[in-house]
Amino acid sequence: MLQYDVVIIGAGAAGLMCAAQAGYRGRRVAVVDMGKKPGRKILISGGGRCNFTNEGASPTNYLCGNPHFVKSCLSRYTQHDFIELVDRHGLAYHHKTLGQLFCDNSASDIVDILMTECEWAGVELHLRNEVLSVSELAEGGYQVTTSHNIFTCESLVIAAGGLTMPKLGATPIGYKIAEQFNLKVLPTMAALVPFTLHDHDKMRFDGLSGVSIPCLVSSECGTEFRENILFTHRGLSGPAILQISSFWRAGQAVTINLLPELQLDDAIHQWRKEQGSKSLKNTLSNILPKRFIEVLINEQAIPDKALNQLTHTEIDEIAKYIHQWQIKPNGTEGYRTAEVTLGGVDTDELSSKTFESKKQKGLYFIGEVTDVTGWLGGYNFQYAWSCGWACGQAC
Repeated sequence: MLQYDVVIIGAGAAGLMCAAQAGYRGRRVAVVDMGKKPGRKILISGGGRCNFTNEGASPTNYLCGNPHFVKSCLSRYTQHDFIELVDRHGLAYHHKTLGQLFCDNSASDIVDILMTECEWAGVELHLRNEVLSVSELAEGGYQVTTSHNIFTCESLVIAAGGLTMPKLGATPIGYKIAEQFNLKVLPTMAALVPFTLHDHDKMRFDGLSGVSIPCLVSSECGTEFRENILFTHRGLSGPAILQISSFWRAGQAVTINLLPELQLDDAIHQWRKEQGSKSLKNTLSNILPKRFIEVLINEQAIPDKALNQLTHTEIDEIAKYIHQWQIKPNGTEGYRTAEVTLGGVDTDELSSKTFESKKQKGLYFIGEVTDVTGWLGGYNFQYAWSCGWACGQAC
């Protein structure tokens, strides 16, 4: 039997951050994970470059049943604090659009920083240890039984992640532990995930795989994102689709403004004056992908006419179609390709300062297992750093 002050289940971003902070406080800390290596999701994130935070991260970039919970967490350890940490370690990184920060070399640089911090803080890492059961000790504290060891601790931190990317070992263990101790777990679903399309739409857009269009995508709840969409052989992806997927629910349509920077009806009237004999098809192909316009023409969604043959009614209908193109997804690609899990342990069950259960002394929940989901663009990692730091000050 191995005795520690703190046992953390999960060697991901939040778990490792928490471990280092608790270790620096003089706590004897063990991190337990069923994987062969720590930080597996970090290593594959951002195309292997890890979008490790966002310069503009704020509570408005998160979905949570209790917005004040996120506000408290992010204010105590900000993106600027994490940037200062990676600067101290000499990480080479670069800025991309919309405040995103990426490693110059490899996502493994972030894992190396976290592991160095853990080493300096005296943290012990126990990999290839699958958690079999968790129980409360009569004298206080917890016992964690794994496939290889039995751990006892005063404080138990659940940083076991969500259900995304099961190939990396994702399991519902964190939710099961929460339910075991009577904490409310909100329904979960895949988020930041590509859409699949109904068969008739798949047939319509067959051959468009790889075509990308900068758009403004809106959900039925009114949320909108202005980034690219990408046609795939299964449906729709791209940053704007991943973003809106967190707000989409089954049966709903999404509205896509294919030309958000242009008032198309005014433009067509102007083109008629300047080049009336030119076809609508060729004119639109100059500002939208030709293959996409050909699909719309073939389906008679827009008329195959010269500009000067279009009626005012047709121009209005074309503009409405392009600016309010609607598509009703069949579903999503699910946890297999999703970046995060929406829902999870209800934050009303947790202290917003320490992440300790309000019902169960010494039991903490951090990271993706909680009902906090960030936008695409480094926000979920920032939540991991923020909640890991906050919990590490208390556990």
